[in-house]
Amino acid sequence: MAGLAAWFVWRWIGNPDPIREGSPAWAPDSRRIAYYAEQPDGHADLFVRERDGRHVVQLTRTPADEGGPSWSPDGTQIAFDSDRDGNFEIYAMPAAPDAAARRLTSHPGRDLAPAWSPDGRTIAFMSDRESRPEFDIFLMEADGSNVRRLTPAPSAWFPQFSPDGTRLAFHLWRDVHLIHFSSGRSQRLTADPLNGMYPTWSPDGRRLAFMTWRNGPTEIFTMGADGGEQTRLVGMPTGSAIDPRWSPDGRHIAFVSVPGQTVHASPDASQQRVIYVVELATGRMRRLHR
Repeated sequence: MAGLAAWFVWRWIGNPDPIREGSPAWAPDSRRIAYYAEQPDGHADLFVRERDGRHVVQLTRTPADEGGPSWSPDGTQIAFDSDRDGNFEIYAMPAAPDAAARRLTSHPGRDLAPAWSPDGRTIAFMSDRESRPEFDIFLMEADGSNVRRLTPAPSAWFPQFSPDGTRLAFHLWRDVHLIHFSSGRSQRLTADPLNGMYPTWSPDGRRLAFMTWRNGPTEIFTMGADGGEQTRLVGMPTGSAIDPRWSPDGRHIAFVSVPGQTVHASPDASQQRVIYVVELATGRMRRLHR
């Protein structure tokens, strides 16, 4: 679990650095990416930037830590996690600068990493409200009502709905799993040490991208939705590539590059985290932050 512990340290330790970004999330139009970026005082705000790196817009301006953005299917709302009220909860706001946010969860546990269902009616998120210090996956209606636990075992992280809404991908400990909503069946797609984490769906639902450190450094792989054909997609010359997100048009994957960081190294609070976009047809990579 060293990689996960490092992620949390990177995510919430304040340290002035000009480029410390994470949690890329594509807008439905595949032209914009929402993400968090740490500010000089150490807290994180939400931003939206064009895919080509231009026209950045700051969405939130609070003294809190805000992250985990997820676009509603119609592109009008962004769900996110924030500790603006003293504890990490799930919020939603119009996708516009300084818009008013509404709080969707209220619990002493930490609620994080919301993901909207394709029909816009449901939000999945991870919470340690029942299994501290481990996380489970929960579902709720988009207005925050009817919260229910989905995963039967703890240490389930970062849910992502399939494009048709029939399955949910997440990682359980260090492997990618699916839950099939029609049957409730759980399906394991990777097997540690050929591990997989942070899954994201292709728009046709046939493949998933994920991060893995099976070769040493953390890299981005893709695989079939049945776990077959696991193929390396991105490996950085130095450091790690983490947290992939597939664009809705299927042409790109956004991910976070952590230069010089290895999965077993001690977390470095000054370490840069920079979002990149890779074009799948050519393999060409471009840094989002110019």
